Amino acid sequence: MIKVYLVEDQALVRDAVAALLGLDFNIEIIGQASNGQDALNAIEALDSDLHPDIILTDIEMPTMNGIELSEKIAAKFPAIKMVIMTTFSRAGYIRRALTAGVKGFILKEAPSEELINALKKVMQGQKVIDPELAINALDDADPLTDKERKALKLASDGLKTSDIAKQLFISEGTTRNYLSDAIAKLNATNRIDAARIAKQKGWL
Repeated sequence: MIKVYLVEDQALVRDAVAALLGLDFNIEIIGQASNGQDALNAIEALDSDLHPDIILTDIEMPTMNGIELSEKIAAKFPAIKMVIMTTFSRAGYIRRALTAGVKGFILKEAPSEELINALKKVMQGQKVIDPELAINALDDADPLTDKERKALKLASDGLKTSDIAKQLFISEGTTRNYLSDAIAKLNATNRIDAARIAKQKGWL
């Protein structure tokens, strides 16, 4: 029996996925949450023998997203396997997810059989990435450097150029250069637009 914990902020989607997985006699939904923080709190409160085998999670959720949840689970409970459900527009998250230790990446639109088979393969120690998502991710490679990404992330948090410079231990001129380069690479109109595009692509 595969014990699955389901994390999805949209109640209708969460209920639908739970119903689909419930049709397979080898899968048991042992818990559900609407965001990563609630899921983490619930799992931390469980005895280790009651932990799920797999956490099936969405990416974009309030409080704590699926990538952040994956990172925390990998650090605290490495035996629990992470599988992410996503859409085409979020293919750029694949690299970040794999770095966070995610074992599966499946489209929300995938037939129920594909999702169930993906969970079973992950339980067998395999990594499962929807081929269409993988192709999308390769075609949509992140053009930002690490420093550009950090500067853009801080800008998206509302920090001024001077504050970004202090946090990154660089000059204000260098900070402006990083932000200008990021804006140009993303064909954005300004730093806020660039951050929006990067977040949409899963690069930020």
